[in-house]
This record gives sequence, structure tokens and C-alpha cells, in this order.
Amino acid sequence: MIEKVERIVERYHHLQGLMARPDVATDPHKLREYAREVAELEPLVSLYNEYQQVEQELESAQALVEDEDPELAALAREEVAALEERRQALLGAMKRHLLPKDPNDEKDVIVEIRAGAGGEEAALFAADLFRMYTRYAESKGWKVELISANETGIGGFKEVIFAVKGRGAYSRLKYESGVHRVQRVPVTESGGRIHTSTATVAVLPEMDEIDVEIDPNDLRIDVFRAGGHGGQHVNTTDSAVRITHIPTGLVVTSQDERSQHQNKQRALRVLRARLYELERQRRAQEVGEARRSQIGTGDRSEKIRTYNFPQNRVTDHRIGLTLYRLDHVLDGHLDEFIDELATTEQAQKLAELEAD
Repeated sequence: MIEKVERIVERYHHLQGLMARPDVATDPHKLREYAREVAELEPLVSLYNEYQQVEQELESAQALVEDEDPELAALAREEVAALEERRQALLGAMKRHLLPKDPNDEKDVIVEIRAGAGGEEAALFAADLFRMYTRYAESKGWKVELISANETGIGGFKEVIFAVKGRGAYSRLKYESGVHRVQRVPVTESGGRIHTSTATVAVLPEMDEIDVEIDPNDLRIDVFRAGGHGGQHVNTTDSAVRITHIPTGLVVTSQDERSQHQNKQRALRVLRARLYELERQRRAQEVGEARRSQIGTGDRSEKIRTYNFPQNRVTDHRIGLTLYRLDHVLDGHLDEFIDELATTEQAQKLAELEAD
């Protein structure tokens, strides 16, 4: 492992040398690129520098353990024990820094929630999840932007798509992809029987045009008169946009903005995210990666969490964590689940790193 770290330290110093060159210093693009990589490597380099210092101090202290002066030897043994503990802590910290990082962790996200089994009750549950994520985003200081919504008559959503903008949004929300299940007595149920309904959540990192290039010739764009919520003015022009990506058959519709141009831009944002996800899945299959084995990024058919209203219980099935604070969770307090999911994923990656 130390050899890996030393190669990274060499890269760090090499980049610093490049940044000092006149041709790079006058090239804003290269300078920004190198500076970003230096900033990413800096924490690991600092840990390695401290590790080297501890190693030197440890060598000096060990030389005194056999000193003829018993008092000095005892002090040296205490110092060796403390330094060895610090050395192990630094090794652990460096190992965590070597873990492969998700390149999308700092990106904004597009979240798609769709009602599953359960009819109107599933649509109401989809609305509950939308509110939960909105409140969670607000608690983090992130901005929520509604992209499209297919509402039901009683306040539910057959489908709702929205963007969450904020530093690290994907690193936290990516664990929410999958099937969410609710168990409760529906408001439409007169007999008081508990029903089980589902909603599917997909969390996609938002891609820009550089990340995902779309050939305009691959698109069929239809415009039509918008309907539904948004006020009477929405229906006066053909402002709604439906984009079909011909090679994949993906279809995205946006009608919530007044202008055709704004709706087209929103639809393209969703399309880019979906195309990126398709490519990610294809590559994962090529390398034989079992997607369902990944904590937090399981496929959309995986049941990840159950919300049981009669018992005031929420259970995350991936990590076996149950909280009896359902109202608290639905109010946007998700960190206890997300922290545990992130810790479990990190432990898996550490085990894989050690096995290599």
C-alpha cells in the first residue's frame, strides 16, 4: 500500500512542477485542471508526510528501549506504544483515501419517482417521498427544481421528476435508488385494512453537454399544447416538448415551463442523465459487476426500504437498520440511514482493497 501512496506523492510533486512552468501558468484550462488534481491529492500527501515523521520518531524511540537507564527505557516504551498507535491510525486513513471514488459524487442529481403497485395509494406515497427528499435537500441547503410532474386528482404523483442542486448531492442521494414500499391504511379504504404499495426512485447524476454528447440527428422532437397544472396560460401555445432518442427509444416530456425552449432544455437534461445511466449499466455488465451487490446503487427493481405506518417503523433492507421514527424520516431526516449505507459501502471497498 505504501508503494501506491508513494507513487501518488510523486504525481503530486510532478503536478506542482508542471504548474510552475510558464507555458502552463499562462494556460487557464491546464492550470485549473492541474490545480484540481493537486487539491484532490493534497490530503493524502499530508497524511504520508506525517506518516514519515512518525516512522522517524518511532525508529529513534525504539533505539532507546534497550537503554541502560531504566527510567529512560520506560519512557521510550511508552512513546513507542503511542507512536505505533498513531502509525496504525495514519495507515488506516491513507487506506481510506486510496479507495476508488465515485467521479459523480460532487454532481447535482436528477431524481425520478414513479408510483408502482397500489394505484392511487402508490401515487400518494410517491408524493410523500417527493416531500421527504425536498425537506432533506432543504436541510442541506440544496436547491430543488421541479422538472416535470404527472399529478393525480387527490394530491399524488404518477410520476415526478426533479433536480437537486448542491455540493455532494449525488454522494448522499445515490443510496435512495430502488423500490420503496409503504404499508398503511389508505385514505380511500373504508374497512381499515392495511395495504402495501410501492414507488420506484431513480437517482441519476446530472450530466452536462461535455459529459454526454447527443447527436441532434438521433432526436425526434415533438411539440404540443401543454395540459394539467400550471395555469390557463400554459394551454395557449404549443410549448410542451416530447423528445425521443431514436437509437435507445428513450422518451422524455417536459411541459411545466411557459416557453418551448425552456421545456426542451429541461427534457435534454433528463435525457442526458438517462443516457449516462444506460451506458454505466452496460459497462458494469461488461466487467461482470453484479450491480445488486453494490450498497446503495442497486437496480430499480430492488426493494430497499419499507415504511410501515401502523408500527411507526422504517426498515432499510440492505443494511438491516430499523428506526421507529417514521414521521421523523418522512420529514426529511435521512442521515441516519445514509450515514450507515455510506459506512457499509466503505467497509466493502476496504475489504476489496485489502484482498487485491
